Amino acid sequence: MPHTAPELTCWLLDTRTLWPGDRISDVASSALALVSEAEQHNVRSKYHISDARMTLGSALLKRFYTARTLGVPWSEISFTRRGDARHGKPCHLSTASTNFSAGNRKRVDFNVSHQAGLVALIGACWSVDNEAGEKEEEATPEVEVGIDITCVNERNDYAKLDTEGFERWMDTYTEFFSNDEIWDMTYTLPQPLTLLDGSTISEEELGRLDRCVTRDKEVSVNLANGQTRTFGSDLIVDAKLRRFYTFWGYKEAYIKLTGEAMMAPWLRDLEFRNVRAPRQGMVPRCSTHGVWGERVSDAEVYLNDERVEDVSMEIQAFEEDYMIAVAVKPKERLGEAGIPKLERVDVEDILAAAECGGA
Repeated sequence: MPHTAPELTCWLLDTRTLWPGDRISDVASSALALVSEAEQHNVRSKYHISDARMTLGSALLKRFYTARTLGVPWSEISFTRRGDARHGKPCHLSTASTNFSAGNRKRVDFNVSHQAGLVALIGACWSVDNEAGEKEEEATPEVEVGIDITCVNERNDYAKLDTEGFERWMDTYTEFFSNDEIWDMTYTLPQPLTLLDGSTISEEELGRLDRCVTRDKEVSVNLANGQTRTFGSDLIVDAKLRRFYTFWGYKEAYIKLTGEAMMAPWLRDLEFRNVRAPRQGMVPRCSTHGVWGERVSDAEVYLNDERVEDVSMEIQAFEEDYMIAVAVKPKERLGEAGIPKLERVDVEDILAAAECGGA
């Protein structure tokens, strides 16, 4: 019996304003009670409440997705890891009879990422012939997904950039990226540069200034219209930093799709080419919601110098500094619809579903 097309879900939960206070146990006791004791311990172990919020949000989001997708009662949801018990990819432990229906069973593959207050989930659900006879937690997923959130300069990268320069800063990532990727990120900028007034300088107009690796310098370019523009080199380095996090998001999403850890032996053999950072969105000003930026999908994936054709990857900008990368395999199963847009999820909807015992 042929497998059905997968149903893809892409969710984003913003925890930055949730559960205000200093101790997560004091401000989120009812939400904590909805997850397992092990998950509660993990949440309470976080030193910063911002990390505790994201960890709790991640646990709730996974359960919300499982309940809605598989129809499993909230109280019966349990998770394990596929492959390695410690580092393997999280998956639902299928013990509920609701996974079976009319000779078919549903399977899911999901992945969660959190960074700087945001939690994102991508999930794939599909039905297979119940006669396959494999336990879901032991089977190799027919569809695999991965997701990663990056936040530009969250860790105050400029402190090192101003001291060491972009070139030396990039040297710290030689175990994660290939030599060609390091060179590409350090010495090229294959996309327009946006100035402070909103105007742009093309790649051709920028010329060899794309080799600039230091901030706090004044540089000038001759424009196609004959004018000369002078601006700070900070803008070039800032654009490179944003592009670096685009590379990082793509690679993390791919690694998480496969279920491998960051120490995968093929890490530097996995290369991304034709990478451009998506245009920024905006921070919330007149409303409580941030603004989505550009969504791009033109990066090329190579493994051992061979083009990877069976994985679909996209990256979505959110507000000014966030980017969310997603990966889905196999690409041909997506059909014309492709990867769905990220959808905002309200924690109140999650809590209401939990209180009802299910989706």
